[in-house]
Amino acid sequence: MKPEQLEIQIKSLPEVEGVYQYFDKEEKIIYIGKAKNLKKRVNSYFTKNHDNRKTALLVKNIYRIEHIVVHSEMDALLLENNLIKKHKPRYNILLKDDKSYPWICLEKYPKPKIFFTRSIIDKTKEYFGPYTSVKHLKILIRLIKETYPFLNQELNHLLKINNKESSTILFEKHELSIKELINGNLGFCINHFKKEMKLLSKELKFEEAQVLKEKIIALKNYQAKSTIVNPKISNVDVFSIVSDQSHGYINYIQVSFGAIVRSHTIEIKKKLDENNESLLQLGIIYIRQLFSSRSKTLFLSHNISLGEKLKVFIPKQGDKKKLVDLSLRNAKYFRIDRYKQMKIVDPERHLKRVINQMKVDLKLPKEPIHIECFDNSNIQGSNPVAACVVFKNGKPNKKEYRHYNIKTVNGPDDFKSMEEIVFRRYKRLIEEDASLPELIVIDGGKGQLSSAVKSLNILGLNGKISILGIAKRLEEIYFPNDSIPLYLDKKSETLKILQQLRDEAHRFAITFHRKKRSNLSLSSELDGIIGIGPATKEQLFTHFKSIKRIKQVSQKEMIELLGPKKGGKIYKALNP
Repeated sequence: MKPEQLEIQIKSLPEVEGVYQYFDKEEKIIYIGKAKNLKKRVNSYFTKNHDNRKTALLVKNIYRIEHIVVHSEMDALLLENNLIKKHKPRYNILLKDDKSYPWICLEKYPKPKIFFTRSIIDKTKEYFGPYTSVKHLKILIRLIKETYPFLNQELNHLLKINNKESSTILFEKHELSIKELINGNLGFCINHFKKEMKLLSKELKFEEAQVLKEKIIALKNYQAKSTIVNPKISNVDVFSIVSDQSHGYINYIQVSFGAIVRSHTIEIKKKLDENNESLLQLGIIYIRQLFSSRSKTLFLSHNISLGEKLKVFIPKQGDKKKLVDLSLRNAKYFRIDRYKQMKIVDPERHLKRVINQMKVDLKLPKEPIHIECFDNSNIQGSNPVAACVVFKNGKPNKKEYRHYNIKTVNGPDDFKSMEEIVFRRYKRLIEEDASLPELIVIDGGKGQLSSAVKSLNILGLNGKISILGIAKRLEEIYFPNDSIPLYLDKKSETLKILQQLRDEAHRFAITFHRKKRSNLSLSSELDGIIGIGPATKEQLFTHFKSIKRIKQVSQKEMIELLGPKKGGKIYKALNP
C-alpha cells in the first residue's frame, strides 16, 4: 500500500476502543496494539519523532493496518493478549512461560482421591491451580488428607480400609469444604467443623467432638503460618512492577481470607521502550489467565485502567499498602537474582546493563565507560596530597591511577587543593591528546564540586564532561548548579559503583599520605646521623623499597649493603 493510501486509512479509523494490527509488505503482522481511541493512538505513531530506534523501524515497515472494534477496555486487553499469543508479531512483547506448573487433582471415581500432577489430561477429574511452589502444594495436600482421612489412600491401604461406597458418601458430604480448603478458605472449614463439634457435644459424642477439635487446631496452626495480612482482606490480587532499561519484573500475590496463597514473578523483555504502566497492564492479563483468577479487586503499585468490571486500588497506607510493598519487595529480589545469574552466565551483558543503568540514574548524556574520581588527604594541612583513580567498564584500571603532591596551596584547604589537581590532571590529558572520561566523581559535597567545576571552566571542558560530587554522610549526590541532592536507593548498583570509586580514591590518597609522612619521618631520623647524605638515603630506598622494610632490616643486611662503618651506624640509629 502506498503512503498516501495509508494516510487515508488512518484518517478513516473510528474514535472508539479496539485493537489494531500492523502488516508489512509481505502481509505479516508485525505489531498488535490496543487503544481507547483507535484513531488517536494509530495516528500518534506517524506524527511523533521516535527516539527509540526500534519504534522508528516499526513505523518504517508498516504497509497496511487492520482494526477490530470491541465493547470495553477489558475486551481490548484480552483480545490483544490472545492475538499476540497466536501471531507472535516481531515488535510485540511475547509473554512466554515454558514452565510446567503443578496442579491439584481431585478425583471422585472409582473412589475419592487427591494428588498433584503437572499435566491436565483427564477432563472427568477436577483440577485446581496452577501452583508456583510444589513444597506449598504438598503441605496443603497433607493438611487436606489429615483433615479428611478418607482421601488418604496410602493410610487406608495400610489399615486395609477399602470401602469405596462409604468414602464416596463422605466425599459428597464434605466436597464443598474440601474445595474451599484447596482455594485457601480455611475459615469456611473451621466454622463448618465448629458447628459439627457443638452438635456432637450436645449428643454427648465427646470422642468424635475431640477429633473435630484437633482438626480445627491443625487448620488454625496452618492459617497462622500463612496469614500475614488483615483477615478481612479476602479474594484480592496484588500486582507490582519494577523495571530497568531492558526488562520489567512483575510480581503477583494472591490473597484469600487473610492468607497469601500464591506468589509469582515474571520477567518481560521490552521491545519498544514500553513504560511501567503498559508492561504491568499486559502482565496482569497474562498472569490472571495463567492462574484462572476470578478476583474482582486488585491492589496495584501503578495506576492503570483495566475496565469497569475490576475494582483497582493504589493503597497509600495500612495493611493494603503493606501488601503492595511486599509485592514490590518480591519483584526487586527477583530482579536482583536475575542480575546475579546474568553476572555469572553473561558478564559482558551484565556490565553493559549496569553502565546503561548508571546513565539513566545519573541522567548522563553518554554511557560512563571511563570514570575518574578525585580525593584529597592531609592532617591539619601537613603533607597535603591527592589521588585520582580510574574505572573503565565498571572496573578499576590501576595502571592509570595517579598520585599528586599539592604544590600551590598553603594550609588545610580542600577546595583549593581540589581545584589544583583537577586542573593539572585535565590540562595534561589535553596536552597529550589523551581520551577524556565521560564522568568525573568528586569525593565531597557542593564546595569540592564547585572547585572542580572552576578548573573545568578554565580548561573549556565544562559541559563536555559530566561531573558530580558524592558526600559521605548520607550519600548525597550533587550536580553543578543544583542545590538539591539526588538520593539513590541504598541497594542500587549505580550507588555501589560510586561508593566503590569514592572508597578506592580515599584508600589510594590516604596510603600515599601515610607513605609520605613515614618517608619524611625516616628522612628526619637519617638526617640526624653524621655522614649520611642524600645518596645513601636513595640507595636505601632503592634497595629496600619501603620504610617498613628499612626498619625491619637486620644488622647483617645493612652492613652488607653499606659496609660495616656506615651500615652499623644507621642500624644503631634506627634500633636504639
